This record gives sequence, structure tokens and C-alpha cells, in this order.
Amino acid sequence: MTVRSKLLLIVLDGVPYENWRSLFGNLEGWVQSGEARVWTMRSVLPSTSASCYASIHTGVPPQVHGILSNDIRFRVSQPDIFSEVSKAGGITAAVTHSFWSEFFQRHPFDPVRDIECDNAEGPIHHGRFHSMSGYNSANQMTPSDDDLFATLTMLIERYSVDYGILHTCTLDSMGHRFGHETPEMDHAAYLLDAQLAAYLPRWRAAGYEVIVTADHGQTLRGHHGGRDRRMQEFALYYFGDAEGSGTDTVLDQLQLAPTILDRLGVSIPATMQATPFLFPIAE
Repeated sequence: MTVRSKLLLIVLDGVPYENWRSLFGNLEGWVQSGEARVWTMRSVLPSTSASCYASIHTGVPPQVHGILSNDIRFRVSQPDIFSEVSKAGGITAAVTHSFWSEFFQRHPFDPVRDIECDNAEGPIHHGRFHSMSGYNSANQMTPSDDDLFATLTMLIERYSVDYGILHTCTLDSMGHRFGHETPEMDHAAYLLDAQLAAYLPRWRAAGYEVIVTADHGQTLRGHHGGRDRRMQEFALYYFGDAEGSGTDTVLDQLQLAPTILDRLGVSIPATMQATPFLFPIAE
């Protein structure tokens, strides 16, 4: 089996649907011009970061993979995007929080051993991870998003990556710290949108389909984990040539993993039972 196409998944942690549609002018501009499409996606429950990360990549709910909170972490047993792309002969890369390394590469995370990896065996062939160690409400401990975008771009251009993921916690941390109806959040979203916009054309020119989305939303007070609409719902933007479900469809987060594998031309494991939401344009 060979990988048919190339795709990047960009996960901006903790951005509620309303913030996407009102504050991300570059992404919305590409929707308006017809270069991107946008849907609403609903997270799994609990709408907690670690639980969502594991579901994004395995396509199964937390009650199955077992990552039920940020404090419960181990190497998940279910097939995931990294494992399936690697088995198909594809090259994978991750520029993410260290939780992704723990769930899909090895646990526990040893910063000296694991902060960078270039591993021929995979399943994450090229990884650059950050831990945010010491994070609290007064100090976010988040890396520069511009540096993260540059790092992903370096990896995909240096190693001819087939599937790459970037995950940043900046806006999630800003929401916890300031809430969502604040000048601080307005500026943070504006800046991230602008930094992302600088790289999207370069990724598209390199032949990548791109999905930009979140793991969960947040309430106006900066909380998530429960079932409130603002905690669970966020936007998903798609840049590529596939058709998709009607834009009024609310997508299930469990659809993301099988959709990505399907776009890459990689077999979808039996554990991923949700229906892909993108499909080839009919001839």
C-alpha cells in the first residue's frame, strides 16, 4: 500500500465556534473566496483536552480509549492516524504538546529523550514536542505559534512528510486566563490567524490538503469539559479538492480520523466506525 495524497492537520486548542467565525479574518476570507469550506464540529465528552486529542487520532470516544482526563495518560491501544499511515509506508510528523507523544509514541514523556524524535520505525517519524511544564494562570508557558508553524514547515520540506499535525495551546490558555469577551483574546486570535495565513499558501503550493480546527471550544468564562454548546462546538476549515457534507451539517469529532485516512488513501481500521465527511469529486 502507498499513501495517495498529503495532508496537514492544524489543531488550535480551545477555540469556540463563535470566535472562529468572527475573529479569524484570513480563514473566513478564504471561505468567502471559495478556496476553503467550513463546518461546525462537535467534540466528544468529556470535552477535555487530552480526551479530545486521543479521540481526534483514534476515532473512538474516551469511554473506549480510556483517556478520561488530562491526568490519565498512557499509550493508547487503538489504531490511530500515525500508526496506520506508518504501516502504509507514509512519513508522519508532529509538532505538538507532549501529550500526543505519550498517547501515540511512548509513555511516559521523557523530555530529554522525547522532545525531538527522528525515528525510522515510527509511528511518529519526526516529532518536535513541547510540555508547557509549569503552566498556570499567571504564566502560560506556551511557545510562539510562528515558531511552531515554521517547525512544521521545516519538517515537511526536509523529510517529504505525507501526514503532519500541528497543535498549539495558545488560545486555550488565553481563554482560561482572560475569558473570551476581552481585548486580550481578540488580539491573540487576530495574531494567530495572521501567523497561520503566512504559511497556508506555502503548504497548499507544496501539494498538501489542509484541515484547520480545534479540539474543543470554551465558555465565555474560559471553561470546557462538559456538554455546553460553547464547550463542544468549534469550526473546521478544509483546504483541498474533495467534496463534503453540506455545510449546515454538524460533524462528529469521531469522523476526523477516518476522513483523514480516507483522504490519504490509507485503509480505515475497523475500530474507526464513523463515516468520513470528505469524498472525491464525482467525475
